[in-house]
Amino acid sequence: MKITISKENYLKAIAEAQSEGETVIAASLARWLNVSAPAVSTAIRRLKKDDLIEVAREGQISLTAQGRAIAERILNRHHLIERMLAEIFGMEWYKVHEEAEQLEHAVSSEFERRLQERLGESEAACPHGNRVAFDTPEDRRKRGWKPLDEFGPETPVRVMSVYERDSRLLEYVHELGIHPGASVQVLARNYDETITLRVADRTVPLGRSAAVRIWACDVN
Repeated sequence: MKITISKENYLKAIAEAQSEGETVIAASLARWLNVSAPAVSTAIRRLKKDDLIEVAREGQISLTAQGRAIAERILNRHHLIERMLAEIFGMEWYKVHEEAEQLEHAVSSEFERRLQERLGESEAACPHGNRVAFDTPEDRRKRGWKPLDEFGPETPVRVMSVYERDSRLLEYVHELGIHPGASVQVLARNYDETITLRVADRTVPLGRSAAVRIWACDVN
């Protein structure tokens, strides 16, 4: 069985969507990968034939053991490349995801092994604060993290991770001074579903669509 870049992208997308708490169906894959419904249908047939996914009667898609292993390998490569770009080459944290998307299919197993040796075997987070592989919302909540929009007024928090698959979001929050490790204070939750934050010496508004994609923990 030949594992193409397309197959790797679909398996990785399934794993990523599941890690965000989504129920994966054909429509969610089309949205996740920005491809047409017919393209998704064709890919699902091929992945199912190769025993890489299972499709329930209701249309829910899940990875088989073999599919999960491939997805984990690609996710690990992506994670290592992001860390390499930030830690070794000094690339800005909000730029490394797009670059890693291009490189993750090109590196050899030997390069991956050497990169793992250089960066270490620890569970270090990527520059966006995210852990490798299947880190679900439930896992984050067990660590005491919550989406930023769930904190009450006058709450000081530390940003732990930012959703990395939206380059415009990453650039936007970077400009506001919001990044993993940043200390911010929730000043108010507003009627229009925005929240008002104190970031360093600035007061900034943040919409709910962005706030739900930023995970933080209470520092009290």
